[in-house]
Amino acid sequence: MNRQKKINGIFKKKLKKFKSKLHTSNKPAYVSKAEREKETEEK
Repeated sequence: MNRQKKINGIFKKKLKKFKSKLHTSNKPAYVSKAEREKETEEK
């Protein structure tokens, strides 16, 4: 039982990592407050 649980855990962990690499976020990259101020000054 323990061996089976360990194998399953490793498999789930690898699967989770693989799925996270496939799923990319559409969230824009973080822009710091200072960078935002610079951009408004340029415009």
